[in-house]
Amino acid sequence: MKISWNKIFIVLVVLLPLTGLMGSEIGPASMTMTHRMMMLMLQLGIILFAARLGNLLFERLNMPGVLGELSAGIFIGPYILGGISLPLFPNGIFPVFTAEFPVSPELYGVCTLASIVLLFMIGLETDLKLFLRYSVVGSLVGIGGVIFSFLLGDLSAVLFSKLLFGVHHGFFAPSSLFLGIISTATSVGITARILSEQNHLDSPEGVTILAGAVIDDVIGIVLLAIGLGIISASQHSGSVDWGHIGIIAAKAIGIWLAATAIGLIMSRKISILLKWFGDRSSIAMMSLGLALILAGMFEEAGLAMIIGAYIMGLSLSKTDINQVIMEKLNPIQAFLVPIFFTVMGMLVNVRLFASRSVLLFGIIYSLLAIVAKILGGGLPALLTNFNLRGALRIGVGMLPRGEVALIVAGIGLAAGILTPEIFGVGVLMTLLTTLAAPPVLIRLFRRPGSGVRKQQVAEEVTYVNFKFPSIQTAELILSKLLYLFDTEGFYVHTLSQRKELYQLRKDDIVIDIQRKDGLIQFDCSKIQVPYINTAMYEVLAEFEAMIKELRKPIDGVEIGRKLQEHVPDGLHRPDLSAYITRNVLKPNLSGRTKVEIIYELLNVLDQNGLIKDLKKAREAVMAREESMSTGIQFGIAIPHGRTDAVVKLVCAIGLKTDGINFDSIDGQPAKIIILTLSPESASAPHMQFMSMISQALNEEGRDLLLECKSSKQMYEALTKGGPRGRSGRRKRTGLFSQTDPSKNRKTD
Repeated sequence: MKISWNKIFIVLVVLLPLTGLMGSEIGPASMTMTHRMMMLMLQLGIILFAARLGNLLFERLNMPGVLGELSAGIFIGPYILGGISLPLFPNGIFPVFTAEFPVSPELYGVCTLASIVLLFMIGLETDLKLFLRYSVVGSLVGIGGVIFSFLLGDLSAVLFSKLLFGVHHGFFAPSSLFLGIISTATSVGITARILSEQNHLDSPEGVTILAGAVIDDVIGIVLLAIGLGIISASQHSGSVDWGHIGIIAAKAIGIWLAATAIGLIMSRKISILLKWFGDRSSIAMMSLGLALILAGMFEEAGLAMIIGAYIMGLSLSKTDINQVIMEKLNPIQAFLVPIFFTVMGMLVNVRLFASRSVLLFGIIYSLLAIVAKILGGGLPALLTNFNLRGALRIGVGMLPRGEVALIVAGIGLAAGILTPEIFGVGVLMTLLTTLAAPPVLIRLFRRPGSGVRKQQVAEEVTYVNFKFPSIQTAELILSKLLYLFDTEGFYVHTLSQRKELYQLRKDDIVIDIQRKDGLIQFDCSKIQVPYINTAMYEVLAEFEAMIKELRKPIDGVEIGRKLQEHVPDGLHRPDLSAYITRNVLKPNLSGRTKVEIIYELLNVLDQNGLIKDLKKAREAVMAREESMSTGIQFGIAIPHGRTDAVVKLVCAIGLKTDGINFDSIDGQPAKIIILTLSPESASAPHMQFMSMISQALNEEGRDLLLECKSSKQMYEALTKGGPRGRSGRRKRTGLFSQTDPSKNRKTD
């Protein structure tokens, strides 16, 4: 059906006023609380769609998805599409809230919450041992980046302001200081997102970048406090109280160091406190609550909220509830983080770039900012254990300015220190460095080779392997092992369902466990090997006891009879056309024994190219047949097997009208034989298919199938319920004759 977009638009225009959304005279500042909340919900919905579309588009272009989210924010933001007047929204969906700050406080509040969640999760993902190992070089990288960036950023205003704006700015001029401070920031959120997507977050370069970025933000905030102090003092008295400014700087650095140390020391007790809340969801929510509290305390102390959130995540990164928190908070992160990057894009006023002087100065300032971070971050790394490749990765990883630079620039604009033009220069630098860094960083990490001169000696890891005779046995043992560890107080985390990779955590014990076909492999430290051997011994003892119990007679006959219980009669049959074709249906089997019949149906599958290895397929079916006969009742047999000789579920169905001995439950010869094969190492709907077969082969279906003389008739009987007359009723012959009252049912 063709969609009429004009009609849809007319319906929306007519219906939306009835909901009370009309408010043509209501601007952003004068909206009632109800209208502001309505706008927030509408904006968040649009942001989620725009962010996802931008992410998918950029990933299709082999570029980081985060750039798509930033670009989507610019595109739908208040300065492009968001500010366009619409019939119901005369100021646009995303109107400019104030001249100083374009988005509404409530939307920016959601964005702030998203930044806290992002940095908290990044802290949880950080390898604490690597972080501490590279904390010294990270500090050097951060300090070097700050020094180079501040000097070149400030000097760019001193050297080029007269040429481009006609006004000379000195080194301590407010605009010069702010351009220097803006240039020092590093967006730990953007860089960490890229590193996480590329699986390099816990690499030496990745950890060094994170440590350096945190140092950058702390020093940048200290510089902001110093800069504001210098500007305030010079405006009021003309002199600067360097003693007071020194106290502010010492206080900020002291709070940051003290909070980090306390968090790491108290991490075990924090973990115990969180476990007191019981279930995993509560543990995750309470940990996020602690992150929010610490973030607020850091902001109150004059530091950034994101640093407090990162410290809380870092403190919990080595606890046994680390994976629990990440698993439970992952949906919240998936919801909030795209909003954060999209709103960051909304803050960019692209209209300012129409000015030739702003654009030219912005490009010069951006180039100097790029050079400053690469030199300031790369040189200290090069002087330590990193080679040129690693130093370049670190320097480029420090490039994105992102949210911190925009926040600092916004403070300068709101305080009247920066003109809109200088603010535009800062925004352009932020945009260019943020857009340039991810693709370059990805390209550098994709080049083979280590980034360090000498590999650090890692903690010795031991692999403990246990080999079992079959995949099914290994699966059963693994499930018992996971249950045993769970009862021992371990937190069992599924790292990869497809690869059957799990992680066991309890206090400072971390054990990885994986099943590879019939092999169960443990990845652990040497000290954990005796513990693992003990656990395996206990599981095997329990398994042996279970085998002894299974040797006792089981009423398999009664269980087999239930396969055909509660199967409905009537016309409503499942559609089996997705699993069978006419080529795999044989109406007249020639085999005289059970084995010959099975081999005959396997040959049918093989001739149709559905089996890769006929010998393996035969072995799988016969092994299943030896364990328990697949002859059930009502003349049906269902020989089957699991083998990697097939890539998907395959089926062949044959008829033996005179019957064949299949050791059936009811002692009757089998006349309908359904042979299926399923892949051993991949999922296949075997149980679902057998359930559909049992529904199709109820009493009426069995009689109808046995009357078939050709594969075409069999196919129609199994997929359509048999041929029908013009009236829509099935044609009845033989067993469906009117003389048999038990079969005389209406079929409409």
